[in-house]
Amino acid sequence: MPPLSPDLFARLPEPAALDRLAAIAAEAYGAPSRDCLVPAPGTQILLAPVAALVRPGKAAVLGPTYGEFSRAATLAGHHVAEVGDISQLLDADLAVVANPNNPDGWVFKKHELLDLADTRGSRGLLVIDEAFMDVGPVDASLGGDVARRNIVVLRSFGKFFGLAGVRLGFALARPEVAARLAAALGPWAVSGPAVAIGQKALADIEWANAMRKRLEGEARRLDAVLAGARIEVVGGTSLFRLVRTTEAENLFEHLGRAGILVRRFPEHAMWLRIGLPGNEASWGRLCTAFSS
Repeated sequence: MPPLSPDLFARLPEPAALDRLAAIAAEAYGAPSRDCLVPAPGTQILLAPVAALVRPGKAAVLGPTYGEFSRAATLAGHHVAEVGDISQLLDADLAVVANPNNPDGWVFKKHELLDLADTRGSRGLLVIDEAFMDVGPVDASLGGDVARRNIVVLRSFGKFFGLAGVRLGFALARPEVAARLAAALGPWAVSGPAVAIGQKALADIEWANAMRKRLEGEARRLDAVLAGARIEVVGGTSLFRLVRTTEAENLFEHLGRAGILVRRFPEHAMWLRIGLPGNEASWGRLCTAFSS
C-alpha cells in the first residue's frame, strides 16, 4: 500500500493518473497498447456492459463456473445456457469462459481458446475471464491477442493483491471495443485511491513474483492439511482448493461453527472450496477444526 494523499479523497480522479494506470496495467497484462485497456471499479461491474456489446441472442457459459456470468448475460437480454464442453460455445452470440476456472482451477491452453476464436470467426463475442490468471500459467493469458480478435479479456485486481475492497479491475479489448466500454462506464468510474494503489501494485513485479512463490508453498501446505484429514482435492489454484467429500454438508457446518467460512455448491453437494488461511493463527484454527 502506498502512502495516500488526502487529495485523492478530496478531488475527482485526474485523467492523467487513470492513463498512467492503464499504461501500467497494459504492460502487466501483456496488452498490445494502453488503448486496449479499460479500468473499472472491479470486473464484476464490467460483466453487464460487456454482455451488452452483443445484440441479445444466445449466450453460452462454460460451466460449472462463477454464477454472475449467467446473471449479467440475462440482464443484457440474452437467452443463457450453461454448457459443459468448449465445442458448445461455437454457435453462441456471447461465449464466456473462465480461465483458470472457478472453482475447479481448470486452465485452457492459449491455442485452444485462440482456435475457438478463429472457428467462431466474426460471430458475436468471446469473453475470457482471467480473474485468477495472476496465479495461472504465464503463457495461458489471451491479453496480448485482443487487438486482432473478437475477444474481451477480464482481469481482476483484488484477488491476487488481497485488496478486494479497493474495487479495481480491467477489460482488455480492441481499441474500438475498449472505447465503447469506457463510454458505458462514464467518467470517474475508478476512485482516486484505487488508481494510486493500482499503479503501485501492478508495477511491483518483484513483489508479485515473490507472492506467487509464497502462494504455491501455502497451497502445498493446505494440501498436506487436507490429506491428513483424508479429504480429496479435485482442483483449484494456489489461492484456493476444491475438495470432494461425501461429508461436505456436515464439514461445511462444522467449519462454520468454528468460524471458518468455506464455499459450498448446492448443485454439487460433494464439493467445497477452501481458501488459504491468512496467518498462523488461522492455520492453527483450521488444523484444530479438522482434528476435532
